[in-house]
Amino acid sequence: MKLLVTGAGGQLGREAVLAFTASGHDVTGIGRGDLDLASSGDIADVIATYRADWIINCAAYTQVDKAEEEEELAFTVNRDAARAIALGAQQSNSRLLHVSTDFIFGGKQATPYRENDKGDALSVYGRSKWEGEQAVMDVLSEPLILRTAWVYGAHGNNFVKTMLRLMSEREELRVVDDQIGTPTWTQDIVGAMQVLMEKHANGIYHYTNEGVASWYDLAHEILSVAPTLGYPVKAEKLHPIPSSQWPSAAQRPTYSILSKEKMRKILALDIPHWRESLRNMLRENAS
Repeated sequence: MKLLVTGAGGQLGREAVLAFTASGHDVTGIGRGDLDLASSGDIADVIATYRADWIINCAAYTQVDKAEEEEELAFTVNRDAARAIALGAQQSNSRLLHVSTDFIFGGKQATPYRENDKGDALSVYGRSKWEGEQAVMDVLSEPLILRTAWVYGAHGNNFVKTMLRLMSEREELRVVDDQIGTPTWTQDIVGAMQVLMEKHANGIYHYTNEGVASWYDLAHEILSVAPTLGYPVKAEKLHPIPSSQWPSAAQRPTYSILSKEKMRKILALDIPHWRESLRNMLRENAS
């Protein structure tokens, strides 16, 4: 297949380009230098020129805290550019896989969020991604929207890589323990994308690794595994703290577990637990 990946310089977009190319597809990746998502005027026409079978939209404004100050830019990229990319897909008769986030939910319920639950985001970032989903669905009758959460991988910036750096520099770290979600490896997300695309799926799907964790749980696992794989680790203690002791510009959901029941009916493979995938990522990253 001929694929176009937007946001190809980001952690998920880069993983998608590498994985789909390795699978034998004709892949073009475009990033900030190729397409200005802050100016949606000609995005649709540019996207349409690629004549791709599938467009995988990994492009997004993801700086959660900074979005509180740059609300207009966040909505321009996450809503308006998403609409323009959908229009480009419509013009070229391409299928669109649009990546979204658990941050569209406010975290007020105590059971996993399903695909048809209404977004009630707490932050500018979350609201802009929710409206981006709506914009895509307004344009296309059969888009594929994949929501995921707590993404990390070998490329770009993410929590796991930040922890590895801090653990090599400091003896003690404080990590929030009252926000609950599911850490999810980019390689697993791209694997789910491949299955969904092969099955010509449409609609909204949730995919994360299995299991639940707090940020403290994730940091603790990193600290346990990293030294065994040869990472330089100076840290000896982790201190769990409430969110109130780690003030941030954006409010984050305290509970953002996504239900994968719908996805399990589609996937012909087991969804790995987050601890297993974290170990695999750390092992690959260390080699």
